[in-house]
Amino acid sequence: MYVCICRAVTNSHIHEAVQGGARTLKDLRRDLGVASDCGRCASCASECLQAACGGAKPGKAKRQAGS
Repeated sequence: MYVCICRAVTNSHIHEAVQGGARTLKDLRRDLGVASDCGRCASCASECLQAACGGAKPGKAKRQAGS
């Protein structure tokens, strides 16, 4: 699915960027140009980023149950 029409970035591109070390929207902007033109894709790109990071918010460690 296309996430950023302006830069032709798909959710697969975002997953690849995460595998390459991207962890924040700023990283995606630097690496892929996401949200650097019109910015309408920022929220969708953030959701895709969270999903690619395993559902955790970027930069935050998952808490284990009971901690």
